[in-house]
Amino acid sequence: MGRRGRAAREGRRRPGPVTARAHPTTAGPRETGAHAPRGEHTPGPPARRPGSPAEPPYHPHGGLPWPDARRVAQGAGRRLTPITLPLRAAIGQVLAAPLTAAGDLPPFDTSAMDGWAVAGPGPWRLSGQLLAGQRSAEPLAEGWATRIATGAALPPGATAVLRREGGHVEHRSGQPTAWLHVLTAHATDPAGPAPGQDIRPRGQECRVGDELLAAGTLVGPAALGLAAAAGRDELTVVPGPRADVFVLGDELLDAGPPRDGRVRDALGPLLPPWLRALGVEPGEVRRLEDDADTLRQAVGGSTADLIVTTGGTAAGPVDFVRPVLDDLDAELLVDGVAVRPGHPMLLARLPSGRPLVGLPGNPLAAVCGLLTLVAPLARTLAGRPQPAPRHARLAEDVRAHATDTRLVPVSLHDLHDLPDVHDFSEKEGERGTAFARPLRFGGPAMLRGIACADAMAVVPPGDSAATRHTQVEILPIATGAL
Repeated sequence: MGRRGRAAREGRRRPGPVTARAHPTTAGPRETGAHAPRGEHTPGPPARRPGSPAEPPYHPHGGLPWPDARRVAQGAGRRLTPITLPLRAAIGQVLAAPLTAAGDLPPFDTSAMDGWAVAGPGPWRLSGQLLAGQRSAEPLAEGWATRIATGAALPPGATAVLRREGGHVEHRSGQPTAWLHVLTAHATDPAGPAPGQDIRPRGQECRVGDELLAAGTLVGPAALGLAAAAGRDELTVVPGPRADVFVLGDELLDAGPPRDGRVRDALGPLLPPWLRALGVEPGEVRRLEDDADTLRQAVGGSTADLIVTTGGTAAGPVDFVRPVLDDLDAELLVDGVAVRPGHPMLLARLPSGRPLVGLPGNPLAAVCGLLTLVAPLARTLAGRPQPAPRHARLAEDVRAHATDTRLVPVSLHDLHDLPDVHDFSEKEGERGTAFARPLRFGGPAMLRGIACADAMAVVPPGDSAATRHTQVEILPIATGAL
């Protein structure tokens, strides 16, 4: 069901609300479950634009293979236009250009310790004091020392810093100046510290123009501090994309326990913080009734960089997402994914060029869609690098699906966390191997398993179970790892 010109559809379009169209390989009835009881289905073959080279191959028995769907999602958007922001406003964004030093760091020779700046070997005559923020224009003559604080600029002529605990001040009767001596208990040389000791030389950390952080680096608190220390007041960043979220379903409740055939909305509370963890700022989060015109107006009126819908992606009597996208002349890039749970998910490009991700209504199925399509797409829009694949060994057998990838909630452990597992070798444990233990409650409509999970294990399709010891890819779901 790719994008088709209005002229090609003019003869078949009738006024009134769009109705769901059943595919020949799908079942229409809804499936019961928490949040949105829409059944997962095997989407039928979409009508495609003839000769379109960019369209992924269609797989009639379950949708696009899971790895291919993620690659399509990664390439479905473009990095947003960079902007320049004051330092504090850039937190959480991604550098669009390398961070370079505006000056040397440190900008002058500084003391790394509280103590005395000394010139030459001791003992030394003592005179004056230098604090951080002060600068002495007078050179320090050989045989002289001055008290100095950490971070203060060294006076010209200073050769080293004697730490406070390594020196002793002697006041001699009748002499106007005191003498500084080395305490032998704290020194390897009674003549004093070696040249350069406890001095941070100018440019030790960087020189003006040095690249400090590469483009694509996520701006965190330490990056802000480094930029400030290096003399920067602003940063050029890729702004985080904004997403409108439309939660579909007449059966959803906003408060209280499920009742009268209706269930609580689980995805409205779940999606915004998860999107933020992916670098996406939720804009409007709206509950929509199961009505094609309402959905069409919401999608058509959105100005967000990304639209995420939940529910309505199957082929039931009120599953309107695909018909509405067709009516809006959207191009379907992913029309179903060979993954369990979550295979009715979809990815479309609106005529404006903005992407829309349609997630299934069942909660765990929606999370799988989020990890499959939204995560790689969001990283592209925000200019974030795609993470390197991570792997773990299964601590238990997992049943594989014959044709579809399975995403299974797992907890992660090291070898010593698994006292009931005796056939893993200590050698594997010593290498820091992570072990993934499947969790219960992994059905499409369930959130109990993933609420306790550290990651989702990616179990490839096959005729046999994925056995213990098998290495599988894992998708971390902790906020800091997304």
